[in-house]
Amino acid sequence: MLRETVVEGGPSGFRQRISIGPHQLVADEPKDVGGGGAGPTPYELLLSALGACTNMTLRMYADRKGWPLKEIRVVLTHSRDYARDCAECDAQATMVDRIDREITLLGELSEEQQERLLEIADRCPVHRTLTSIVQIHTRLVDASLQPSRP
Repeated sequence: MLRETVVEGGPSGFRQRISIGPHQLVADEPKDVGGGGAGPTPYELLLSALGACTNMTLRMYADRKGWPLKEIRVVLTHSRDYARDCAECDAQATMVDRIDREITLLGELSEEQQERLLEIADRCPVHRTLTSIVQIHTRLVDASLQPSRP
């Protein structure tokens, strides 16, 4: 079942209301950059999607194999740096986004099982989306045609 994700912002500030089916979330920017600090930043939400997908993928794989994986912890950080060695830079400045993902696996796993789970982490659907070519099609919609929201 495909659910819409609806994100709405008010007349000022960065706070956003996010609705995904029956679920309600908040996104915001930290106070030191003009936000209210009411929720995670958009990049933190992106990292949480990758972390959740990584954990779910590893859990599904280990369970299917009957491996004694007790717990999975994923710590993620995002950074952005100008790429000095980018081959496609030409005259334009190019930004390279970097996500560091550290995975801790708890359980009596062999070295081979741990190595295989590390390989499987790169196959989670969100990882594949983030490392593929993504096309985002944007269009304006007439506000008078939208249903009013509470």
